[in-house]
Amino acid sequence: MLILFRLFYEFFKTGLFAIGGGLATMPFLYNISESTGWFTKSELTNMIAISESTPGPLGVNMSTYVGFSVAGVPGALIATIALVMPALFIIVIISKFLNKFKENPYVEAVFHTIRPASTGLIVGACWGVVEITMFYLDKWGIDSKITDLLNFKSIVFAVILFFLIKYTNKHPVIYIALSAVVGILLSF
Repeated sequence: MLILFRLFYEFFKTGLFAIGGGLATMPFLYNISESTGWFTKSELTNMIAISESTPGPLGVNMSTYVGFSVAGVPGALIATIALVMPALFIIVIISKFLNKFKENPYVEAVFHTIRPASTGLIVGACWGVVEITMFYLDKWGIDSKITDLLNFKSIVFAVILFFLIKYTNKHPVIYIALSAVVGILLSF
């Protein structure tokens, strides 16, 4: 029962402060990983892949995934509800007052401040994914060789995939399928 309360607390806090969409939840998920031990950073990258490939918002999918892996179906429900609840309350409250105050300079200042904050959260999340997939920071401290730092397979594949996406006009599912095949064949 205590685990369900902890799930609710962690994901309610994430839903309350992660402004900017699903990727903005990533720094909070890194923190949950470190503070609870429910999943590793490596498992987090797998959760991102699964959450991105399933229908629905990234943050909701990831909260459901974590909740299920920690406490089964009740955990999945609690984590998902906790993540969505703050946004629901805030949207209802804001919708009541926004029309009255939308031209208020303080309200405008708040929205102008929230935009760069959410951008920073998303950039931080992107860096976390790049760090996990393209660098071996745990090996870097031991020998300090450049070959120990970089995951060359991932970097080369990311560059190739970037140019394929930029210069071919295929459906995103093609790139996802290609990535899956390359991952299986090259043991990523």
